[in-house]
Amino acid sequence: MATHPESFAEKRRILQLETLYDLAVALHAHRPEQELIDELLQRVCAVLDPAAAVAVTRDSFGAPLSVASVGWLESPPDAQVLLGARLWKELLASGQSLSQRDGELAQRSFKEILATPLASRGVYLGFIAVLDKEQRGGQQVGFTGEDRRFLESVAALAGVALESARQVADLEAQRERLQEENKALRGHLADQVAGKRIVAHAPVMRQVLERVERVAPRGVSVVVRGESGTGKELIAKLLHFLSAREGALVVVNCGALPESLLESELFGIEGGVATGVDARRGKFELADGGTLFLDEIGDMDLALQIKLLRTLQEREVVRVGGQYPIPVDVRLIAATHRDLEALVADRLFREDLYYRLKGVEIHVPPLRERREDIPHLVRHFADEFCRREGISVPSFSAETLAELLGHDYPGNVRELQNLVEAALSLAVERVEPELLHSLMGGVDEARGPEPLDLQAAEKRHISRILKMTGGNKSRAAKLLGVNRRTLQRKGF
Repeated sequence: MATHPESFAEKRRILQLETLYDLAVALHAHRPEQELIDELLQRVCAVLDPAAAVAVTRDSFGAPLSVASVGWLESPPDAQVLLGARLWKELLASGQSLSQRDGELAQRSFKEILATPLASRGVYLGFIAVLDKEQRGGQQVGFTGEDRRFLESVAALAGVALESARQVADLEAQRERLQEENKALRGHLADQVAGKRIVAHAPVMRQVLERVERVAPRGVSVVVRGESGTGKELIAKLLHFLSAREGALVVVNCGALPESLLESELFGIEGGVATGVDARRGKFELADGGTLFLDEIGDMDLALQIKLLRTLQEREVVRVGGQYPIPVDVRLIAATHRDLEALVADRLFREDLYYRLKGVEIHVPPLRERREDIPHLVRHFADEFCRREGISVPSFSAETLAELLGHDYPGNVRELQNLVEAALSLAVERVEPELLHSLMGGVDEARGPEPLDLQAAEKRHISRILKMTGGNKSRAAKLLGVNRRTLQRKGF
């Protein structure tokens, strides 16, 4: 039974529409450009039945990008040859599809060719061409007007898909560049922290930095422990800079703020909670995607510890006076000079919060356990202070360095820095041991040697700093790296 021409034409139109739909779906998937060109050519050949077909694209500078072909008996056509052919120049000149008879394209002769440019928003990206429609029933047939409209529709879809694919590729390349730049910046900042601020020549301190480098890329919580003045905040900064986190490092000193203020500082506050109070984001929100460093976590009130624990478990905060939780992605680093285990035993620190915080512990040794670093720290602090003050660096006699090496530094690195800066402020050309000894307090022979226990040494150090500041407790607290409440708690 013969097929009616109308029935065959109808089936052909349905096939074309189905192909256009499938092609639209396929081309708008985010895939490499070469895959899109291959898919394009396969779909066109399935509908138009050419003896040969080719598609080629170029970049914004005219250089070839991708090429796909079928039906070349010898070697596949070269993209550069295709873009140098007269056909491409004619397509660029006309800006629309064209057909030609009896010619040659990339060393392949044709009796008929149908070609159309691939373009998007007036930018020509390449072209697609079909050569010599296959014979049907022994009769030579040519490309029809319907075939031409189909090829133009395919080219229109392809142009938009190619531009979209290139935009995605550009964004991906930009993202990778930004990641590399960010990585380099973090490395530079880490080098600054490690090389200019964290002096680590002593083996025990080198071990600390090696542990930091291993832990930093992970998302685990970290507790940094050590006496006051050992540089716990610098360790926290290094952990953040060496991590892959894109957000900011936000620092909160839990011992410097009263409970009511610390709560809103950490979790934020909604507007209208009290007269004149505006909505404000807390430190958790500000650290979203980054790191939150809670210094002196051992000083946090028990009631606030409960809210902190819930925030860490649920990974969301509720502002003071708020009703709705706000999701946050924060890595927590906590630091303390206090004995958390003893606080837990005395029910002054929640045991569940203790174990929640205690992912990895990093213990920063006191300066008396890393005396190899003292000469390097002295040089670093001297250079930094004199550069900041615009003065020449006085020399340190061998006796002065011996005095510095023999001191126990209850205030640790911070005490050494204060001592060096005070000596440089008073010295003329040379820091003599007498000057240093007077700044350290000396020994009262009538009373005998001073007690060696840490608490007494700490009180002596605070007294010396207060003497240096003329009794100004606010300035002394700043030099010591603590707050006035801490000085009051210690009896000053």
